[in-house]
Formats: sequence, C-alpha cells, structure tokens
Amino acid sequence: MKATVLVRPKHGILDPQGQAVEESLRHLGFSVAEARVGRIVDLELDAADPVQARAEVERMCDQLLANPLIESYEIELHVQPEVEAP
Repeated sequence: MKATVLVRPKHGILDPQGQAVEESLRHLGFSVAEARVGRIVDLELDAADPVQARAEVERMCDQLLANPLIESYEIELHVQPEVEAP
C-alpha cells in the first residue's frame, strides 16, 4: 500500500516561500490571491489494512513528518489491487 502525505503551513502561519512565489507570479502578470508552499512525502507501507495504514501514517506525521503546531497535513492512501498468483 502506498500513502501520499501533503504537509503545508497552517493558515495564519508565516510562509516566506509562499510569499515569494506569490510575489513572483504577480510580477509575471498572474492574478494570484495567495500561494502556500508545502511538501509531499510518498511512502510505501507494509500494512494491508487501510484503517491500520492511515493510523500508522498519522502517527508518523505527528511524530516526524509534520510539526502539528505550525503545519497541517493531508493523507491519501493508494490501495493496490491484489494480484493473484498463477
């Protein structure tokens, strides 16, 4: 099973990278109300149960992947279909 975690600064938290991107896009003529810069973490999990996998990834986020005081995260699980052995 695979998981994708999107981590980004919470609203109201200073995001200097996002501000730089926003200003640069405006300089290029794009109409942008706001830009936030985050990061994506792709994980390959050994878990077979989606509920257990999500709980495990949430613990990973709380303990290492995100700072819960200033960052929010979203988890997307990708359940791979089982392949039958010939």
